Amino acid sequence: MLRIGNASGFYGDRFSAFREMLTGGPLDVLTGDYLAELTMLILARDRLKNPELGYAKTFLRQLADCLALARERDVKIVVNAGGLNPPQLAEQIAELSGDLGIPVRVGQVVGDDLIGRATEFGRPGLLAANAYLGAQGIAECLRGGADIVVTGRVTDAALVVGPAIAHFGWGPQDLDQLAGAVVAGHVLECGAQATGGNYSFFTEHDTTRPGFPIAELHADGSSVITKHPGTGGAVTTGTVTAQLLYETQGARYAGPDVTARLDSVRLTEDGPDRVRIDGVRGEAPPPTVKVGLNRLGGWRNEAVFVLTGLDIEAKAALVQDQLAAALTDPPAELRWTLARTDHPDAATEQTAAALLRLTVRDPDADRVGRAVGAAAVELGLASYPGFHLTALPGAASPYGVFESAYLDAKAIEHTAVLPDGLRIAVLPPPAVRELLPAPVPPLPAPLPAGPTRRAPLGLVAGARSGDKGGDANLGVWARDEDGWRWLAHTLTVDRLRELLAETAELTVVRHLLPNLLAVNFTIEGLLGEGVAAQARFDPQAKALGEWLRSRHLDIPEALL
Repeated sequence: MLRIGNASGFYGDRFSAFREMLTGGPLDVLTGDYLAELTMLILARDRLKNPELGYAKTFLRQLADCLALARERDVKIVVNAGGLNPPQLAEQIAELSGDLGIPVRVGQVVGDDLIGRATEFGRPGLLAANAYLGAQGIAECLRGGADIVVTGRVTDAALVVGPAIAHFGWGPQDLDQLAGAVVAGHVLECGAQATGGNYSFFTEHDTTRPGFPIAELHADGSSVITKHPGTGGAVTTGTVTAQLLYETQGARYAGPDVTARLDSVRLTEDGPDRVRIDGVRGEAPPPTVKVGLNRLGGWRNEAVFVLTGLDIEAKAALVQDQLAAALTDPPAELRWTLARTDHPDAATEQTAAALLRLTVRDPDADRVGRAVGAAAVELGLASYPGFHLTALPGAASPYGVFESAYLDAKAIEHTAVLPDGLRIAVLPPPAVRELLPAPVPPLPAPLPAGPTRRAPLGLVAGARSGDKGGDANLGVWARDEDGWRWLAHTLTVDRLRELLAETAELTVVRHLLPNLLAVNFTIEGLLGEGVAAQARFDPQAKALGEWLRSRHLDIPEALL
């Protein structure tokens, strides 16, 4: 068995998690995921200011605190904190090791950074272009004696798959085993989201301070998800299902090492805070590798007007007309959003108020900077009664755009740099398979007809949502077989469009995952140009699922 824990789900996650995981119980490997689409843009801007930056600086501070612990316990550390500059992070770790007097062998995985080939992608102004590498480079570093492996942009699951390959000796032909490790890695990658964090039914558990997850991996690719004894949160089939649905799309979950069939995953309770994952089938990976492209899209600004009491709609219309007249050289994009947070006959002023948000974007910073702020402020004594802003508009700020491209895997120079400096070229998989949609499974038998009651969907279903570039992912699962029979027939694409009006004109694809009692939706274009563009309230669609759960529909009383 190989015991792998996670101590970071994003750049900015709980700082103390590294120490908690190292002291809370036995581990063989500790991973940290620091990278996301937005993070890559942040690191790219760091690198613009200083070419020696571009890595997750938080990790160095965590390592300074915990390196002695990790070496005492012989725990390997595998992190993607190298970001856009793994060699520089490796150099910083070597300096830290010398300062602390703790010898440590550091391996690197490089080759993901394709900014030098920016012209191939036809996107002017790229700040970062990174291929999503697989797990083989990590495995090579560990086999080469590394105590710490730092990578750039690898798939999130690779942080778990790499140690498993090195430990169990799997080859590229061991597709089921690799797929099982990918699924375990996907459960671990977002940290406490697998142990009750951001969980629809959070009131059923003490989620004040959830522990971080652990995967006990076995040679056949099966695993048990758990956490250290005495830590908060919970590990249940529900919390694991929620994370499995997060930021995935169809039943085929493709990566550079293997395509995992999510429709084959079986989850079973294995004791308190223990969920077994088995039955995972794997297929050859696709011939192409995803490349994340980050660039500056332009400049943005915003102003939020507070509308209080009566005539909210008329007040909103007045200020919109006034701004339109005042902006003689208007920005390329003006977006108004009215949030009706007001209540009639409210007991407090705040609950009597609505918020009217103006968001402006333009390639020219001047057009969304002082001119917009001045136009808003100059209305202070000449607009609707009760006029005020939540804050004075600031200077224009840059916004980013994330896009995906795909390159032949053979065109990527995936390289493992061992602790002794030896560079090993990682070859692409010997067998590939074009990625096609999985067969649509049959619907379960519908529930017998019976009385229904109008109620929120969330009383009988959980949800987890997130972003994939400009698309939103929304997974919904039932809590038992009867709930699944109803959900599969009820929550169709048409019904989703009725419940979430924002999706009405967008392309929505539904995927059925019967083993997980779940439906998973991909909503194309909901997030515009991605989270860095901030084109939408909740730009990462984090709360999209909870909005859906709050919507009312006719639910069989037998389920309620």
